[in-house]
Amino acid sequence: MHAVLCNRDEFGDLTHHCAPREQSGCSEKYLLLGRVCYLTPLLGAFVADSYLGRYWTMVVFLPFYIVAMLVLISSASLPMLFQSDVHPALVYLGLYLAAIASGGVKPCISAFGADQFDVNDPVELVKKGSFFNWYFFLTTTSSLLSGTVIVWLQDNVGWAVSYVIPTVLMFICFPAFLAGSRVYRFRKMGVSPLTSILQVVFAAVRKWHIKLPDDSSLLYEQANSPSTTEASHKNKHTNQLRFFDKAAIVVPSGNESTAQTSPWRLCTVTQVEELKMLLSTLPTWASFVVFYAVTAQMQSTMIEQGMLMDNHVGSFAIPPASMPIIAVLSFLICVAVYETILVPSARRFTGNEKGFSQWQRLGIGQALSILTMALAALLETRRLAIAEANGLRHQEVPVPMSILWQGPVFFVHGAAEMFGSIGMTEFFYDQAPVTMKSLCAAFGQLAIASGSYFNSAVLSVVAFATTRGSQTGWIPDNLNEGHLDYFFWMMAALSLLNLALFVRYSMRHRGKAT
Repeated sequence: MHAVLCNRDEFGDLTHHCAPREQSGCSEKYLLLGRVCYLTPLLGAFVADSYLGRYWTMVVFLPFYIVAMLVLISSASLPMLFQSDVHPALVYLGLYLAAIASGGVKPCISAFGADQFDVNDPVELVKKGSFFNWYFFLTTTSSLLSGTVIVWLQDNVGWAVSYVIPTVLMFICFPAFLAGSRVYRFRKMGVSPLTSILQVVFAAVRKWHIKLPDDSSLLYEQANSPSTTEASHKNKHTNQLRFFDKAAIVVPSGNESTAQTSPWRLCTVTQVEELKMLLSTLPTWASFVVFYAVTAQMQSTMIEQGMLMDNHVGSFAIPPASMPIIAVLSFLICVAVYETILVPSARRFTGNEKGFSQWQRLGIGQALSILTMALAALLETRRLAIAEANGLRHQEVPVPMSILWQGPVFFVHGAAEMFGSIGMTEFFYDQAPVTMKSLCAAFGQLAIASGSYFNSAVLSVVAFATTRGSQTGWIPDNLNEGHLDYFFWMMAALSLLNLALFVRYSMRHRGKAT
Protein backbone atom coordinates (compact mmCIF):
# COMPACT_ATOMS: atom_id res chain seq x y z
CA MET A 1 0.00 0.00 0.00
CA HIS A 2 2.81 2.41 0.88
CA ALA A 3 4.27 1.80 -2.56
CA VAL A 4 1.10 3.30 -4.02
CA LEU A 5 1.32 6.41 -1.87
CA CYS A 6 4.66 7.52 -0.57
CA ASN A 7 7.15 7.64 -3.40
CA ARG A 8 9.61 10.51 -3.61
CA ASP A 9 7.94 12.12 -6.60
CA GLU A 10 4.63 12.43 -4.84
CA PHE A 11 3.55 15.66 -6.45
CA GLY A 12 5.23 15.17 -9.80
CA ASP A 13 5.31 17.93 -12.40
CA LEU A 14 1.94 19.56 -11.88
CA THR A 15 2.79 22.97 -13.23
CA HIS A 16 0.51 22.77 -16.24
CA HIS A 17 -2.37 23.27 -13.83
CA CYS A 18 -1.22 26.91 -13.86
CA ALA A 19 -1.64 29.55 -16.49
CA PRO A 20 1.49 29.98 -18.69
CA ARG A 21 2.36 33.37 -17.23
CA GLU A 22 2.17 31.85 -13.73
CA GLN A 23 4.39 28.85 -14.46
CA SER A 24 7.47 30.01 -12.53
CA GLY A 25 5.69 31.01 -9.34
CA CYS A 26 3.45 27.98 -9.51
CA SER A 27 6.45 25.65 -9.85
CA GLU A 28 7.93 27.17 -6.70
CA LYS A 29 4.66 26.55 -4.87
CA TYR A 30 4.63 22.89 -5.88
CA LEU A 31 8.27 22.56 -4.86
CA LEU A 32 7.30 23.98 -1.47
CA LEU A 33 4.49 21.43 -1.26
CA GLY A 34 6.98 18.65 -1.92
CA ARG A 35 9.15 19.87 0.94
CA VAL A 36 6.11 20.21 3.22
CA CYS A 37 5.43 16.53 2.53
CA TYR A 38 8.72 15.76 4.31
CA LEU A 39 7.91 18.03 7.26
CA THR A 40 4.37 16.89 8.09
CA PRO A 41 5.62 13.47 9.29
CA LEU A 42 6.78 15.20 12.49
CA LEU A 43 3.15 15.93 13.33
CA GLY A 44 2.04 12.43 12.38
CA ALA A 45 4.83 10.89 14.45
CA PHE A 46 3.83 12.92 17.49
CA VAL A 47 0.22 11.75 17.15
CA ALA A 48 1.32 8.14 16.71
CA ASP A 49 3.76 8.02 19.62
CA SER A 50 1.61 10.09 22.00
CA TYR A 51 -2.02 9.21 21.36
CA LEU A 52 -3.12 6.78 18.67
CA GLY A 53 -0.26 4.38 18.06
CA ARG A 54 1.15 3.63 14.61
CA TYR A 55 -1.71 1.38 13.44
CA TRP A 56 -4.57 3.73 14.30
CA THR A 57 -2.67 6.77 13.02
CA MET A 58 -2.48 5.11 9.60
CA VAL A 59 -6.12 4.07 9.76
CA VAL A 60 -7.12 7.68 10.49
CA PHE A 61 -4.84 9.37 7.95
CA LEU A 62 -5.14 6.98 5.00
CA PRO A 63 -8.70 8.13 4.13
CA PHE A 64 -7.24 11.62 3.68
CA TYR A 65 -5.27 10.19 0.75
CA ILE A 66 -8.44 8.84 -0.82
CA VAL A 67 -10.24 12.17 -0.39
CA ALA A 68 -7.20 14.01 -1.77
CA MET A 69 -7.17 11.84 -4.89
CA LEU A 70 -10.90 12.28 -5.41
CA VAL A 71 -10.46 16.05 -5.19
CA LEU A 72 -7.63 15.92 -7.74
CA ILE A 73 -9.72 13.74 -10.05
CA SER A 74 -12.48 16.35 -9.88
CA SER A 75 -10.02 19.17 -10.60
CA ALA A 76 -8.77 17.37 -13.72
CA SER A 77 -12.05 16.05 -15.11
CA LEU A 78 -14.63 18.83 -14.69
CA PRO A 79 -14.26 21.26 -17.64
CA MET A 80 -16.39 23.96 -16.02
CA LEU A 81 -13.66 24.41 -13.38
CA PHE A 82 -10.72 24.96 -15.74
CA GLN A 83 -11.36 28.64 -16.40
CA SER A 84 -12.62 29.52 -12.93
CA ASP A 85 -10.88 30.68 -9.78
CA VAL A 86 -12.09 27.51 -8.07
CA HIS A 87 -9.75 25.29 -10.07
CA PRO A 88 -6.39 26.26 -8.49
CA ALA A 89 -8.01 26.25 -5.05
CA LEU A 90 -9.28 22.71 -5.69
CA VAL A 91 -5.85 21.56 -6.84
CA TYR A 92 -4.14 23.00 -3.78
CA LEU A 93 -6.80 21.48 -1.52
CA GLY A 94 -6.09 18.04 -2.95
CA LEU A 95 -2.34 18.45 -2.65
CA TYR A 96 -2.42 19.74 0.92
CA LEU A 97 -4.75 16.90 1.92
CA ALA A 98 -2.19 14.53 0.40
CA ALA A 99 0.57 16.25 2.40
CA ILE A 100 -1.44 15.84 5.61
CA ALA A 101 -2.08 12.18 4.84
CA SER A 102 1.60 11.71 4.07
CA GLY A 103 2.44 13.10 7.50
CA GLY A 104 0.39 10.40 9.18
CA VAL A 105 1.55 7.50 7.00
CA LYS A 106 5.24 8.00 6.28
CA PRO A 107 6.62 7.93 9.85
CA CYS A 108 4.42 5.00 10.84
CA ILE A 109 4.37 2.45 8.07
CA SER A 110 8.03 1.42 8.05
CA ALA A 111 8.15 1.42 11.87
CA PHE A 112 4.91 -0.55 12.07
CA GLY A 113 6.28 -3.08 9.59
CA ALA A 114 9.46 -3.46 11.66
CA ASP A 115 7.31 -3.88 14.79
CA GLN A 116 6.13 -7.20 13.36
CA PHE A 117 9.55 -8.74 13.99
CA ASP A 118 10.61 -9.98 17.43
CA VAL A 119 13.99 -8.39 18.20
CA ASN A 120 14.62 -11.06 20.84
CA ASP A 121 14.49 -13.77 18.14
CA PRO A 122 17.84 -13.91 16.24
CA VAL A 123 16.13 -15.26 13.11
CA GLU A 124 13.48 -12.55 13.06
CA LEU A 125 16.10 -9.91 13.83
CA VAL A 126 17.91 -10.76 10.58
CA LYS A 127 14.63 -10.75 8.69
CA LYS A 128 13.92 -7.28 10.01
CA GLY A 129 17.05 -6.02 8.26
CA SER A 130 15.81 -7.57 5.01
CA PHE A 131 12.40 -6.00 5.56
CA PHE A 132 13.81 -2.48 5.25
CA ASN A 133 15.61 -3.42 2.03
CA TRP A 134 12.52 -4.86 0.33
CA TYR A 135 10.31 -2.13 1.75
CA PHE A 136 12.43 0.46 -0.05
CA PHE A 137 12.53 -1.75 -3.12
CA LEU A 138 8.73 -1.58 -3.36
CA THR A 139 8.49 2.16 -2.69
CA THR A 140 11.22 2.88 -5.24
CA THR A 141 9.47 0.67 -7.78
CA SER A 142 6.40 2.80 -7.17
CA SER A 143 8.47 5.92 -7.77
CA LEU A 144 9.73 4.46 -11.04
CA LEU A 145 6.20 3.64 -12.21
CA SER A 146 4.87 7.06 -11.21
CA GLY A 147 7.73 8.76 -13.05
CA THR A 148 7.25 6.74 -16.23
CA VAL A 149 3.86 5.09 -16.70
CA ILE A 150 1.80 7.66 -14.80
CA VAL A 151 3.62 10.59 -16.42
CA TRP A 152 3.05 9.02 -19.86
CA LEU A 153 -0.65 8.71 -19.09
CA GLN A 154 -0.76 12.33 -17.97
CA ASP A 155 0.82 13.53 -21.21
CA ASN A 156 -0.94 11.21 -23.64
CA VAL A 157 -4.29 10.25 -22.09
CA GLY A 158 -5.18 12.78 -19.43
CA TRP A 159 -4.55 13.80 -15.86
CA ALA A 160 -7.84 12.39 -14.63
CA VAL A 161 -6.85 8.87 -15.72
CA SER A 162 -3.46 9.19 -14.04
CA TYR A 163 -5.24 10.10 -10.79
CA VAL A 164 -7.85 7.35 -11.10
CA ILE A 165 -5.26 4.54 -11.13
CA PRO A 166 -3.69 5.24 -7.70
CA THR A 167 -7.16 5.99 -6.30
CA VAL A 168 -8.45 2.56 -7.38
CA LEU A 169 -5.35 0.95 -5.90
CA MET A 170 -6.00 2.79 -2.66
CA PHE A 171 -9.57 1.48 -2.52
CA ILE A 172 -8.11 -2.03 -2.87
CA CYS A 173 -5.13 -1.69 -0.52
CA PHE A 174 -6.81 0.08 2.38
CA PRO A 175 -9.31 -2.76 3.08
CA ALA A 176 -6.49 -5.26 2.57
CA PHE A 177 -4.47 -3.46 5.23
CA LEU A 178 -7.42 -3.53 7.64
CA ALA A 179 -7.99 -7.24 6.94
CA GLY A 180 -4.67 -8.10 8.55
CA SER A 181 -5.52 -6.41 11.85
CA ARG A 182 -5.96 -9.69 13.71
CA VAL A 183 -2.45 -10.91 12.97
CA TYR A 184 -0.51 -7.68 13.51
CA ARG A 185 1.75 -7.21 16.50
CA PHE A 186 0.98 -4.03 18.40
CA ARG A 187 3.17 -2.07 20.81
CA LYS A 188 1.43 -0.72 23.88
CA MET A 189 1.24 3.04 24.28
CA GLY A 190 3.19 4.88 26.95
CA VAL A 191 3.59 8.46 28.09
CA SER A 192 3.82 11.09 25.35
CA PRO A 193 7.50 11.22 24.30
CA LEU A 194 7.39 15.01 24.12
CA THR A 195 6.04 15.18 27.67
CA SER A 196 8.70 12.75 28.87
CA ILE A 197 11.48 14.78 27.20
CA LEU A 198 10.27 18.03 28.73
CA GLN A 199 9.97 16.41 32.15
CA VAL A 200 13.61 15.29 32.04
CA VAL A 201 14.83 18.71 30.88
CA PHE A 202 12.80 20.61 33.48
CA ALA A 203 13.78 18.26 36.31
CA ALA A 204 17.49 18.40 35.35
CA VAL A 205 17.49 22.20 35.11
CA ARG A 206 15.64 22.46 38.41
CA LYS A 207 18.42 20.44 40.09
CA TRP A 208 21.36 21.88 38.14
CA HIS A 209 23.22 22.81 41.32
CA ILE A 210 23.02 19.33 42.91
CA LYS A 211 26.06 17.09 42.64
CA LEU A 212 25.58 13.74 40.93
CA PRO A 213 26.16 10.68 43.11
CA ASP A 214 29.20 8.55 42.29
CA ASP A 215 27.02 5.44 42.45
CA SER A 216 24.54 5.50 39.56
CA SER A 217 22.38 2.91 41.33
CA LEU A 218 21.26 5.71 43.64
CA LEU A 219 19.47 7.36 40.75
CA TYR A 220 15.72 6.89 40.71
CA GLU A 221 14.10 4.02 38.85
CA GLN A 222 10.90 2.12 39.41
CA ALA A 223 9.80 -1.39 38.53
CA ASN A 224 7.05 -0.32 36.17
CA SER A 225 8.30 2.88 34.55
CA PRO A 226 5.45 4.96 33.14
CA SER A 227 7.67 6.09 30.28
CA THR A 228 7.98 2.64 28.79
CA THR A 229 5.71 0.77 26.47
CA GLU A 230 6.10 -2.46 28.39
CA ALA A 231 6.45 -2.87 32.13
CA SER A 232 9.49 -5.11 31.70
CA HIS A 233 11.37 -2.58 29.59
CA LYS A 234 14.00 -0.44 31.27
CA ASN A 235 17.08 1.26 29.89
CA LYS A 236 20.44 0.80 31.58
CA HIS A 237 22.28 3.87 32.79
CA THR A 238 25.08 5.25 30.59
CA ASN A 239 27.74 7.86 31.30
CA GLN A 240 26.91 10.05 28.30
CA LEU A 241 25.34 13.49 28.71
CA ARG A 242 25.45 13.15 32.49
CA PHE A 243 23.86 16.52 33.13
CA PHE A 244 20.47 14.97 32.41
CA ASP A 245 21.11 12.37 35.14
CA LYS A 246 20.30 15.14 37.60
CA ALA A 247 16.64 14.63 36.69
CA ALA A 248 16.82 11.22 38.42
CA ILE A 249 18.50 12.43 41.65
CA VAL A 250 16.34 11.68 44.66
CA VAL A 251 16.25 14.81 46.84
CA PRO A 252 15.08 14.37 50.45
CA SER A 253 12.03 16.53 51.05
CA GLY A 254 9.65 17.22 53.84
CA ASN A 255 6.75 16.69 51.48
CA GLU A 256 7.55 13.29 49.97
CA SER A 257 4.22 12.87 48.18
CA THR A 258 4.72 16.06 46.19
CA ALA A 259 8.46 16.11 45.62
CA GLN A 260 9.01 12.47 44.85
CA THR A 261 5.89 11.62 42.84
CA SER A 262 5.79 14.62 40.51
CA PRO A 263 7.38 13.58 37.17
CA TRP A 264 8.35 17.22 36.62
CA ARG A 265 10.63 17.02 39.67
CA LEU A 266 11.86 13.43 39.58
CA CYS A 267 12.28 11.27 36.48
CA THR A 268 13.32 7.67 36.09
CA VAL A 269 16.66 6.54 34.69
CA THR A 270 14.71 5.06 31.79
CA GLN A 271 13.24 8.46 30.92
CA VAL A 272 16.68 10.06 31.11
CA GLU A 273 18.23 7.39 28.92
CA GLU A 274 15.46 7.77 26.33
CA LEU A 275 16.37 11.43 25.96
CA LYS A 276 20.05 10.53 25.72
CA MET A 277 19.29 7.98 23.02
CA LEU A 278 17.35 10.55 21.04
CA LEU A 279 20.11 13.14 21.32
CA SER A 280 22.76 10.59 20.34
CA THR A 281 21.12 10.16 16.93
CA LEU A 282 21.41 13.87 16.09
CA PRO A 283 25.02 13.80 14.79
CA THR A 284 24.11 10.98 12.41
CA TRP A 285 21.00 12.88 11.36
CA ALA A 286 23.10 15.99 10.70
CA SER A 287 25.52 14.02 8.55
CA PHE A 288 22.63 13.00 6.30
CA VAL A 289 21.63 16.60 5.72
CA VAL A 290 24.83 16.86 3.67
CA PHE A 291 24.12 13.47 2.08
CA TYR A 292 20.69 14.64 0.89
CA ALA A 293 22.16 17.94 -0.31
CA VAL A 294 24.12 15.80 -2.76
CA THR A 295 20.90 13.98 -3.63
CA ALA A 296 19.34 17.34 -4.44
CA GLN A 297 21.96 17.83 -7.17
CA MET A 298 20.46 14.93 -9.11
CA GLN A 299 17.23 16.91 -9.56
CA SER A 300 18.80 20.32 -10.12
CA THR A 301 22.37 20.97 -11.27
CA MET A 302 22.76 17.59 -12.96
CA ILE A 303 19.66 18.21 -15.06
CA GLU A 304 20.92 21.68 -15.96
CA GLN A 305 24.19 20.08 -17.00
CA GLY A 306 22.31 17.55 -19.15
CA MET A 307 20.44 20.35 -20.92
CA LEU A 308 23.78 21.52 -22.36
CA MET A 309 24.84 18.07 -23.58
CA ASP A 310 23.89 16.14 -26.69
CA ASN A 311 20.74 14.23 -25.68
CA HIS A 312 20.28 12.36 -28.98
CA VAL A 313 20.79 8.62 -29.25
CA GLY A 314 20.16 7.91 -32.90
CA SER A 315 16.81 9.44 -33.72
CA PHE A 316 15.65 9.35 -30.10
CA ALA A 317 16.00 12.40 -27.85
CA ILE A 318 16.47 11.71 -24.12
CA PRO A 319 14.84 14.37 -21.90
CA PRO A 320 17.52 15.51 -19.40
CA ALA A 321 14.91 15.40 -16.60
CA SER A 322 14.48 11.66 -17.19
CA MET A 323 18.12 10.81 -16.46
CA PRO A 324 17.47 10.33 -12.69
CA ILE A 325 15.58 7.18 -13.70
CA ILE A 326 19.03 5.60 -14.01
CA ALA A 327 19.53 6.21 -10.28
CA VAL A 328 16.18 4.57 -9.56
CA LEU A 329 17.08 1.52 -11.64
CA SER A 330 20.50 1.40 -9.98
CA PHE A 331 18.81 1.50 -6.57
CA LEU A 332 16.58 -1.46 -7.46
CA ILE A 333 19.48 -3.47 -8.88
CA CYS A 334 21.66 -2.74 -5.85
CA VAL A 335 18.95 -3.82 -3.40
CA ALA A 336 18.68 -7.19 -5.15
CA VAL A 337 22.47 -7.61 -5.33
CA TYR A 338 22.87 -6.53 -1.71
CA GLU A 339 20.35 -9.08 -0.43
CA THR A 340 21.40 -12.01 -2.61
CA ILE A 341 25.17 -11.56 -2.95
CA LEU A 342 26.73 -8.88 -0.74
CA VAL A 343 25.11 -9.81 2.59
CA PRO A 344 25.88 -13.58 2.38
CA SER A 345 29.45 -12.81 1.26
CA ALA A 346 30.08 -10.14 3.89
CA ARG A 347 28.62 -12.37 6.61
CA ARG A 348 31.55 -14.78 6.19
CA PHE A 349 34.09 -12.01 6.84
CA THR A 350 32.36 -9.80 9.41
CA GLY A 351 30.50 -12.42 11.43
CA ASN A 352 27.54 -10.06 11.43
CA GLU A 353 24.27 -11.79 10.49
CA LYS A 354 23.26 -8.67 8.57
CA GLY A 355 26.53 -8.69 6.64
CA PHE A 356 27.38 -5.08 7.47
CA SER A 357 26.90 -3.20 10.69
CA GLN A 358 24.68 -0.13 10.51
CA TRP A 359 27.70 2.15 10.88
CA GLN A 360 29.47 0.40 8.01
CA ARG A 361 26.44 0.63 5.78
CA LEU A 362 25.93 4.32 6.47
CA GLY A 363 29.62 5.03 5.93
CA ILE A 364 29.64 3.20 2.58
CA GLY A 365 26.62 5.24 1.49
CA GLN A 366 28.36 8.50 2.35
CA ALA A 367 31.58 7.40 0.63
CA LEU A 368 29.64 6.63 -2.56
CA SER A 369 28.01 10.04 -2.26
CA ILE A 370 31.49 11.60 -2.38
CA LEU A 371 32.30 9.50 -5.46
CA THR A 372 29.09 10.75 -7.08
CA MET A 373 30.16 14.37 -6.76
CA ALA A 374 33.72 13.60 -7.90
CA LEU A 375 32.43 11.89 -11.05
CA ALA A 376 30.05 14.80 -11.70
CA ALA A 377 32.96 17.25 -11.35
CA LEU A 378 35.17 15.28 -13.74
CA LEU A 379 32.32 15.07 -16.23
CA GLU A 380 31.72 18.82 -16.07
CA THR A 381 35.44 19.54 -16.47
CA ARG A 382 35.46 17.44 -19.63
CA ARG A 383 32.25 19.06 -20.90
CA LEU A 384 33.69 22.55 -20.46
CA ALA A 385 36.90 21.50 -22.23
CA ILE A 386 34.86 20.31 -25.21
CA ALA A 387 32.87 23.54 -25.17
CA GLU A 388 36.14 25.52 -25.20
CA ALA A 389 37.57 23.44 -28.03
CA ASN A 390 34.46 24.02 -30.12
CA GLY A 391 34.20 27.73 -29.39
CA LEU A 392 30.95 27.32 -27.42
CA ARG A 393 32.00 28.82 -24.09
CA HIS A 394 29.93 31.95 -24.65
CA GLN A 395 27.00 30.27 -26.37
CA GLU A 396 24.14 28.70 -24.45
CA VAL A 397 23.93 25.62 -26.68
CA PRO A 398 24.54 21.89 -26.06
CA VAL A 399 28.13 20.77 -26.53
CA PRO A 400 28.96 17.71 -28.65
CA MET A 401 29.16 15.33 -25.71
CA SER A 402 26.59 12.59 -25.16
CA ILE A 403 24.26 12.91 -22.19
CA LEU A 404 24.81 9.18 -21.62
CA TRP A 405 28.06 10.14 -19.89
CA GLN A 406 25.87 11.17 -16.99
CA GLY A 407 24.85 7.53 -16.61
CA PRO A 408 27.73 6.49 -14.28
CA VAL A 409 27.06 9.50 -12.03
CA PHE A 410 23.41 8.57 -11.56
CA PHE A 411 24.23 4.86 -11.22
CA VAL A 412 26.72 5.48 -8.39
CA HIS A 413 24.24 7.79 -6.74
CA GLY A 414 21.60 5.03 -6.82
CA ALA A 415 24.05 2.74 -5.01
CA ALA A 416 24.75 5.49 -2.47
CA GLU A 417 21.02 5.83 -1.82
CA MET A 418 20.67 2.08 -1.36
CA PHE A 419 23.33 2.02 1.35
CA GLY A 420 22.59 5.40 2.91
CA SER A 421 18.83 5.90 2.80
CA ILE A 422 17.86 2.36 3.76
CA GLY A 423 20.61 2.24 6.37
CA MET A 424 19.44 5.52 7.87
CA THR A 425 15.84 4.30 8.19
CA GLU A 426 16.93 1.10 9.91
CA PHE A 427 19.38 3.04 12.09
CA PHE A 428 16.73 5.41 13.40
CA TYR A 429 14.35 2.55 14.11
CA ASP A 430 16.94 0.50 16.00
CA GLN A 431 18.55 3.38 17.87
CA ALA A 432 15.27 5.07 18.80
CA PRO A 433 13.76 4.67 22.27
CA VAL A 434 10.80 2.30 22.33
CA THR A 435 8.44 5.22 22.87
CA MET A 436 9.82 7.28 19.96
CA LYS A 437 10.04 4.94 16.98
CA SER A 438 7.67 7.00 14.81
CA LEU A 439 9.31 10.27 15.83
CA CYS A 440 12.73 9.03 14.80
CA ALA A 441 11.32 7.72 11.51
CA ALA A 442 10.03 11.25 10.90
CA PHE A 443 13.56 12.56 11.48
CA GLY A 444 14.60 10.65 8.38
CA GLN A 445 12.00 12.50 6.34
CA LEU A 446 13.11 15.76 7.94
CA ALA A 447 16.70 15.05 6.84
CA ILE A 448 15.53 14.93 3.20
CA ALA A 449 13.78 18.30 3.49
CA SER A 450 16.70 19.78 5.42
CA GLY A 451 19.13 18.57 2.76
CA SER A 452 17.05 20.33 0.12
CA TYR A 453 17.00 23.58 2.12
CA PHE A 454 20.72 23.27 2.86
CA ASN A 455 21.41 22.82 -0.85
CA SER A 456 19.41 25.97 -1.64
CA ALA A 457 21.40 27.87 0.98
CA VAL A 458 24.74 26.64 -0.39
CA LEU A 459 23.74 27.59 -3.95
CA SER A 460 22.80 31.07 -2.75
CA VAL A 461 26.11 31.52 -0.92
CA VAL A 462 28.09 30.27 -3.92
CA ALA A 463 26.19 32.58 -6.26
CA PHE A 464 26.85 35.56 -3.99
CA ALA A 465 30.53 34.75 -3.40
CA THR A 466 31.42 34.02 -7.04
CA THR A 467 29.55 36.84 -8.81
CA ARG A 468 31.17 39.84 -7.18
CA GLY A 469 32.10 42.65 -9.53
CA SER A 470 31.84 41.61 -13.15
CA GLN A 471 32.58 37.92 -12.54
CA THR A 472 30.30 35.38 -14.21
CA GLY A 473 30.22 33.07 -11.23
CA TRP A 474 30.37 29.30 -10.93
CA ILE A 475 26.73 28.69 -11.83
CA PRO A 476 25.54 31.34 -14.30
CA ASP A 477 22.45 31.03 -16.47
CA ASN A 478 24.72 29.81 -19.25
CA LEU A 479 26.67 26.95 -17.68
CA ASN A 480 29.11 26.97 -20.59
CA GLU A 481 30.48 30.23 -19.20
CA GLY A 482 30.64 29.04 -15.61
CA HIS A 483 32.45 26.47 -13.52
CA LEU A 484 29.87 24.03 -12.25
CA ASP A 485 32.78 21.62 -11.81
CA TYR A 486 34.14 23.82 -9.00
CA PHE A 487 30.79 23.58 -7.24
CA PHE A 488 30.77 19.78 -7.56
CA TRP A 489 34.32 19.59 -6.18
CA MET A 490 33.25 21.80 -3.28
CA MET A 491 30.33 19.44 -2.54
CA ALA A 492 32.71 16.47 -2.74
CA ALA A 493 35.06 18.15 -0.25
CA LEU A 494 32.18 19.02 2.05
CA SER A 495 30.96 15.41 1.86
CA LEU A 496 34.48 14.14 2.62
CA LEU A 497 34.64 16.32 5.74
CA ASN A 498 31.17 15.10 6.64
CA LEU A 499 32.29 11.46 6.29
CA ALA A 500 35.37 12.08 8.45
CA LEU A 501 33.23 13.54 11.24
CA PHE A 502 30.76 10.67 10.86
CA VAL A 503 33.50 8.04 11.17
CA ARG A 504 34.98 9.78 14.20
CA TYR A 505 31.60 9.91 15.90
CA SER A 506 30.69 6.32 15.02
CA MET A 507 33.94 5.07 16.57
CA ARG A 508 33.12 6.85 19.84
CA HIS A 509 29.41 6.14 19.92
CA ARG A 510 28.14 3.86 22.64
CA GLY A 511 24.57 3.29 21.49
CA LYS A 512 22.80 0.01 20.94
CA ALA A 513 24.64 -2.82 19.29
CA THR A 514 24.60 -2.54 15.52
